[in-house]
Amino acid sequence: MLSKKTKYGIKALSFMAKRKENTPIQISVIAESEKISLKYLEAILLTLKKAGILSSKKGKGGGYYLLKKPKEIKMSFIMRTLEGPIAMVPCVSLNYYEKCDDCPDEVSCSVHKLMIEVRDASLKIFNNRTLEDLLK
Repeated sequence: MLSKKTKYGIKALSFMAKRKENTPIQISVIAESEKISLKYLEAILLTLKKAGILSSKKGKGGGYYLLKKPKEIKMSFIMRTLEGPIAMVPCVSLNYYEKCDDCPDEVSCSVHKLMIEVRDASLKIFNNRTLEDLLK
């Protein structure tokens, strides 16, 4: 399930990407427009800034802005930044692999096989979609 953090992050990024000019925009404007708690949005945008998706400017005329063009920001990067692993179970994660405690044999595990298919289908979508695609 998609977390509110990721959902709100995508909504905020889409809001910024829709603007004609990539100039700083105050968090309060995004929060009000997208119906997101200001405090919660601050934490989300800070995470996106640390990941290199956004930057910010302080002072008059300040706010957050995109560091890259929307067509350069893959959904898989946004998802991993805000959500963490894309895989639904750790034993099939490409970047956050962990063996499941309750699984004696991944090779014969029917859940493992199914979750690999789910992961691969999700990755195909997320790797082939960008922030720009969401604006269409």
